Amino acid sequence: MDRPKERFFDPESEERILSAIRQAEQNTSGEIRVHLERSSGKDPYKRAQKIFSHLGMHRTAERNGVLFYLATEDHKFTILGDRGIDQAVPDGFWNEIRDEMQRHFRLGEFEQGLSRGILMAGEQLAQFFPHSADDINELDDEISES
Repeated sequence: MDRPKERFFDPESEERILSAIRQAEQNTSGEIRVHLERSSGKDPYKRAQKIFSHLGMHRTAERNGVLFYLATEDHKFTILGDRGIDQAVPDGFWNEIRDEMQRHFRLGEFEQGLSRGILMAGEQLAQFFPHSADDINELDDEISES
């Protein structure tokens, strides 16, 4: 008999992370998703690219999707922005967010680190992709896992 898959975040933590996504997206037309899996294999960036495509994150009107990818057993993560973001933002755009998340993760504060990174992304993306009155939520906010 198959055991149910253990989730990395408990339901309350997941709800707080989803709340951070919704709050971040109030400031920007950017679309934020979170994907978790136990292991990325060899290269978490390449794996995040595959997940990004699989989730259809490249289909936003402004190509401004952001994926927070966490490989929980590997202790690795990647923040991946779509082409529209890469063309609009300066080099090193994600570094401050990455560093803040790493600081929390090193302390075992995974929910706090992820939520803080999401909120920071929303604040920074608002400079390049501000939220407009006719903005729609183009991507599901739910945390995906594989």
